[in-house]
Amino acid sequence: MTDMTTPADTLKGMRVDLVGSFLRPERLVQAVLEHARGALSAAALRTIQDEAVRSLIAEEEAHGLPIATDGEYRRGHWMESIAGVTGLELWLDGIRESVAGTTSQIQEDDEALKRGGAHLYRTPRVPIPRRVTLEHNHPLEDWRAAQALTATPVKGSLLGAQYLIQGFQPEGSEEAYPTIEGFTRDLVSVQRSIVSQLVEAGCRYVHIDGPGYTSYADENNLSAIRARGDDPDEEMRRAMAADSAIVEDFPDVTFGIHLCRGNRLRYWHREGTYDAIAERLFNGLAHDRFMLEYDSERAGDFSALRFLPPGKTAVLGLITTKYGDVEAVDDLKRRLEEASRYVAIEQLAISPQCGFASMLEGNLLSEDEQWRKIDVMLETAQEVWS
Repeated sequence: MTDMTTPADTLKGMRVDLVGSFLRPERLVQAVLEHARGALSAAALRTIQDEAVRSLIAEEEAHGLPIATDGEYRRGHWMESIAGVTGLELWLDGIRESVAGTTSQIQEDDEALKRGGAHLYRTPRVPIPRRVTLEHNHPLEDWRAAQALTATPVKGSLLGAQYLIQGFQPEGSEEAYPTIEGFTRDLVSVQRSIVSQLVEAGCRYVHIDGPGYTSYADENNLSAIRARGDDPDEEMRRAMAADSAIVEDFPDVTFGIHLCRGNRLRYWHREGTYDAIAERLFNGLAHDRFMLEYDSERAGDFSALRFLPPGKTAVLGLITTKYGDVEAVDDLKRRLEEASRYVAIEQLAISPQCGFASMLEGNLLSEDEQWRKIDVMLETAQEVWS
């Protein structure tokens, strides 16, 4: 059943949050692989996905989460929300090839897999050979299927504009888009249509994935952007304007944006604290909730939070999804106290730093550890904000 009555202020002020993905059950993983080999029909895969989502949402309800997600169980990886957009096929194919290649390399090195660490990843640049149009709204379809199972508000999610703008290649795009400005206008129109349809259907919390913004705080990535002849400041300005335009003027809807440094099989892609970009992001993006990665030293201290304007919430990703070690409530409370030196505790919330399974294979922890982390998050929030 769909609940369209949750007040916007209730969602904006939630003290816990979810980035989106959960570990996929083994039956679902095998079904996806069988379907890819042609050994399982699309209808049979859909039935298994339906069962997995139903079970996940029941688990989310049992743990008392104030919002729910479908675990991204219908996606092979987190960027597939744009699979129904024509004109982006080459871009999505490039992402899939990059994901498959890097995952294979990592898995071949058992020691590296156990250790985790850096894996430099840059958004592939590809041409856009035809105009970008919305053919099928996958985020809407996924949201409807999940919301029909629960009275808990389900979070809708989609990839933001930044990755796509950063990946635009002028060469080969001339026929459809002689300039990046034209591509950006159409991209905003399409993504705004996705959001509009979600809102019209009753979705009251829309999550935008924008992890690529941390590229502008990482010296390696900044050097790569400049080396290809682009201006990082101009690129970031264009992306922020586009991502804001996608979510503006939707009253009574909460919008969150996720900003992390990479999350696959314990690996990460970027370094650099939020300080270099926080003032521009917090004051320039129209989103209500900023979901920030704070589970490692790479994020630095909490001083960047001093730029958070009134009325916005910083959701601190203090709980790692990369490892199974379960955080202690007292440690999380201490870190929230540290953060409150820079911004009022009323403007803070807590969450995992990223999804538990950004890709099909998921991170290296057990389902039991995953849910224990969720319970620790809820217990911490109860003690801090009760």
